[in-house]
Amino acid sequence: MSPPPQLPDHIHKKPTSLPDFIFTAFSLFIIFSSSKPTINLLHKFPPPLSFPLNPRRFLKIHTMSRKNPNPNHPFPNPQSLSEWLKPRLPSDSFASWGVKPGTKNVNNLWLELSEGEISLADSTPPLRTVEVIIVRIIGKENKILVESKQELSDGTVRNRSRPLSEKMKPGETVQQAVVRAVKEELGSMVKWSSDNCDDGGIVKIVPNSYTKKVEEKVSVSYPGLPACYVLHTVDAMVEGLPDCEFCTEEGDEYGDSDEKKIADGAVSCKKHYWIWVESDYV
Repeated sequence: MSPPPQLPDHIHKKPTSLPDFIFTAFSLFIIFSSSKPTINLLHKFPPPLSFPLNPRRFLKIHTMSRKNPNPNHPFPNPQSLSEWLKPRLPSDSFASWGVKPGTKNVNNLWLELSEGEISLADSTPPLRTVEVIIVRIIGKENKILVESKQELSDGTVRNRSRPLSEKMKPGETVQQAVVRAVKEELGSMVKWSSDNCDDGGIVKIVPNSYTKKVEEKVSVSYPGLPACYVLHTVDAMVEGLPDCEFCTEEGDEYGDSDEKKIADGAVSCKKHYWIWVESDYV
């Protein structure tokens, strides 16, 4: 009797061993059972947020980013703002903007809107609302530092006779506004320990000196335009200031930003002149 035919080697089936089968099945079970919970955990517990190592330095007081804080205001350029203002203001007053000594022009107002420093009510005439920080800097013998005058970019000189004051930026606290105002107006006269905040205690706000009041009057900078001033006033001491009269120069606020061309056409302050006066004078 002839032996049974043999299958070719390339189609001969090798029996599956029981240990290999159990290992393969167990591996598949682990993969499929662990994948779904992993996804659920990622949704339930998102990656942790990263915080700065030094929380005191996370905020730059000065407006470092030149991106528009208020990009959605309805005037894409100063010309559109001018066309909106003309029928709402006395023609002779509006014509004096940037022409009458000590006044500003439409470019200035547009930049204030773009920076979020002011709001304009849609009325006739419009109402310009601005929050202002006023810093009564106290020196020796309790004298107060006063800005006596400003030299403007158009060559005119504007009398001031008032303490250090600056328009507040959107979202600023009073303390942040005080430090920024001192840096911008008097920064060249003192040494700062940081680019971001007053770590060295150069600016010290007098406790319980804060007051707030609201004033409404026609703007000196923009004749014919009523203004509502929300005034935040504090007393402060600033280390390193001269005891005598001195002058500071204004830096280039807009740098190489997209708004620089508009800023170049605005009336800006180039120099500040400071004197110390008796407190009852202020």
